[in-house]
Amino acid sequence: MLHLILGGARSGKSNYGLQQALALSQKSARNVMYVATGTATDPEMSKRIKRHQQERPNHWGLTEVPLALTAFITQQSALINAPPILLIDCLTLWLNNHLYHLPEQDFSLLFQTFTQTLVASDADIFMVANEVGLGIIPMGELTRQFVDQAGWLNQAVAEVADNVTFVAAGLPMPLKRP
Repeated sequence: MLHLILGGARSGKSNYGLQQALALSQKSARNVMYVATGTATDPEMSKRIKRHQQERPNHWGLTEVPLALTAFITQQSALINAPPILLIDCLTLWLNNHLYHLPEQDFSLLFQTFTQTLVASDADIFMVANEVGLGIIPMGELTRQFVDQAGWLNQAVAEVADNVTFVAAGLPMPLKRP
């Protein structure tokens, strides 16, 4: 099961993803692996990370995957026992890391490989992403590229996802259901 959860800044999307992963974990008696893509690049980001750490259950696994998300999902799907429930927070920061570290790569190929990996995975995966297209219109070339790539990434993932939920003001609105 693939579930994409979209929303703006402070919309409640991460909390909704956490609730959904927790509910599935309790129902299926399986562990949750929280997959953090953000890195503490400044004091403000460190505070955000700390806040997310405090919100999730202590018994959940944690792995930090700023770039190699596709490889990580492939690795988790290959586990002999049932793969854990994955909560990836967030795809937008993963994209940001790629734009910063590997700006010349073919992003359409990156997204194609990522979505193929999602479809092939046996894991239940909740993915949180920012819907940046509803925000402020970017002024510079790099920020416009970020907004464009984020939109294309969200479209690619939404196409293969079983569920897509948009969260605004803490209220989930289903966009796609099986």
